[in-house]
Amino acid sequence: MDKRVVIFLVLSLAIILGFDLFIRQMGWMPDPPPAQDPAVTGSASGEHDPISSSASDKDSVSAGVSAPAKSVQKPGASSSEIPQATLEQTVTVETDLVRIGLSNRGGVIRSWELKRYHTSPPEKKPVQLVYQLGKFKGPLSITFTNPDTDRAVREGLYNIEKDFTILDASHPVGHVTMQFHDPATHVGVEKRLTFHHDSYVVDVSLALEGVTDPYDVVLGTNFGIVEWGSGFIGVIGSASQVDDKIEKETPEKELERKGTVQWAALHDKYFLSVLMPKQGTSVLAKTEGEQIVSTGVRMPAPGSSPSIALQLYAGPKEYDTLKALNAGLDDMIDFGFFIFGSWSVVKAVAKPIFYVLRFIHDYIPNYGITIILLTMAIKILFVPLQYKSYKSMKMMRFIQPKIKEVQEKYKGDRDRLNKELMKLYREQKVNPLGGFLPMFLQMPVFVALFNVLYTTIDLRQAPFMLWVTDLSVQDPFYVLPIIMGATMFIQQKITPTTMDPAQAKIMLVLPVAMTFLFVNFPAGLVLYWVTNNILTISQQVLTDRFFLHDKALIAAGAQQSSSPNA
Repeated sequence: MDKRVVIFLVLSLAIILGFDLFIRQMGWMPDPPPAQDPAVTGSASGEHDPISSSASDKDSVSAGVSAPAKSVQKPGASSSEIPQATLEQTVTVETDLVRIGLSNRGGVIRSWELKRYHTSPPEKKPVQLVYQLGKFKGPLSITFTNPDTDRAVREGLYNIEKDFTILDASHPVGHVTMQFHDPATHVGVEKRLTFHHDSYVVDVSLALEGVTDPYDVVLGTNFGIVEWGSGFIGVIGSASQVDDKIEKETPEKELERKGTVQWAALHDKYFLSVLMPKQGTSVLAKTEGEQIVSTGVRMPAPGSSPSIALQLYAGPKEYDTLKALNAGLDDMIDFGFFIFGSWSVVKAVAKPIFYVLRFIHDYIPNYGITIILLTMAIKILFVPLQYKSYKSMKMMRFIQPKIKEVQEKYKGDRDRLNKELMKLYREQKVNPLGGFLPMFLQMPVFVALFNVLYTTIDLRQAPFMLWVTDLSVQDPFYVLPIIMGATMFIQQKITPTTMDPAQAKIMLVLPVAMTFLFVNFPAGLVLYWVTNNILTISQQVLTDRFFLHDKALIAAGAQQSSSPNA
């Protein structure tokens, strides 16, 4: 290459690179503006980058505004001078429990991820509580009866500022302020959210300006409903507590409950979101499509006090966490459900069983083994009742020939037949209901244990061993249901019965039917049933061998007949 060309290129490059430095050194160029926090500046599409630094000054972060953050107004102050955002953006809020995305379009929650709970494999993503399918009202939307005001507030771009990046033990509390003012309607809105380290609860303060009518604060659509499964326990959808009365119902179209509102909620089997206002006149719920429901709270007209306070909970149905809120939300875990309602007797039994289950798990961190040990403990508790039941059934079978003799002798006189049968039972010291009553007394315990194993989030994605990696879903290879059916068949064969051979053969269909039914049950429930069957078989074998053999029955008062069926 020609030397003159090389010299020209070197000089040109030196001039290009050195000119900017020369101008700065001479003081002829101002310093560039400080870089904005990428978590809140984002892009027009709402994407953002992770943050590694933290901020302690509450005015250090702002989103989409050209004016400084200190122009944000205090609650109740005039909002006409609030600078307007120009881009739709998403602000990220992160604690050790949740990762939340706040959209400045309407000042709503766009995303709410639970960091300690994940979807089922193979995805294994954090559980997302905000419904992402379809354009519905987001959590913390504010709606008005005036269509112009409603459209402006829900579609307008809010200014957002926050005073933290990530909350942890060293920075336990953080605030986010979202502000909006519409020059056309002169309506101003400020939403101030206070987040807490190690908590799913968010304190919300709303301040409105230029509003004279009642308005609605919307919890959102399907917010907190992760899976709308058709399960055996409880009700999925909307719920509320008004005038200290809890109602769990999903409306066919719309419903409104008027009174003193304690909370409004949306929930599924394991998760829920709850809006708890300090004041509220009614709860509104609406079905917006198949398995799509929304709810919210109607607030009174602002009047002289434009600022109101609420609390938002969005997270798992952890019993201790909900109990600590002291708002009756622990009843959202329906321990008492049976068939088509909630039974206080089942609930009264289920809670102690739940405490025992967790107590055992504190020492043995495998819920499969915990279920086996809990089943054994309950079985031991009911040994006396089950012994009486088995003894009564066996003695009824033992005196069956004498019963048939009496029935044949007095078959034409029903009153005399009943008297003679009762006389026979007294002579032989047999209670015809003795086999039924002990089983009836155990039913609340069995139903309560069923509820505990089916509803509690503790068993969600809890592994047992080998192929059973999640006790809250069905056995992937159907091994446990098949074992359950086989043990049920064995139990049926060795259990005394007074049925004739034809009826007994028909009853053999029951284990097959139960096997097909239990195929869809969670593995934890099937494991309980298998364990219970094996223990029952063992108890019956030991009882036959050592306690209720023929000589023992005769000594107990049953006189053996010479009939071959005895």
